Amino acid sequence: MNNLTNPSKLALNSSLTKTGRRKTSIATVQLFPGNGEFTINGISGIEYMQQKEELIFAIQEPLHFLKLKNEFNLIIKVKGGGLVGQVNAIKLGIARALCEFDLTYRNSLKLKGFLTRDPRCKERKKYGLKKARKAPQFSKR
Repeated sequence: MNNLTNPSKLALNSSLTKTGRRKTSIATVQLFPGNGEFTINGISGIEYMQQKEELIFAIQEPLHFLKLKNEFNLIIKVKGGGLVGQVNAIKLGIARALCEFDLTYRNSLKLKGFLTRDPRCKERKKYGLKKARKAPQFSKR
């Protein structure tokens, strides 16, 4: 909490930066006081998510849950993976930033599952197999 002037309020010119990951996606989220706008990789968040409302809502879900939707602006840099993996990485980054902003949010975010990193990722291919678990066809003779 080195860039906070008051433990409960974020200074007007400062920001919180946190990272979220999911599969091969890595998102860096900057949280500013503002009016609820968010940009992803320099593009409006709505354009980046191709106007898919379920993805946009999923990004803002931690903010909706804490009723802080119009209190913060977000600048997000994300790379790797597909849209859904990126959305989950962004969501984790936002939740972590909100926890650093105010520690009282931690319990409610944790109970709702926003602070849990999903460890599932692609399983590696093994030698002797065609894919991670798919074996070549068995021939008896």
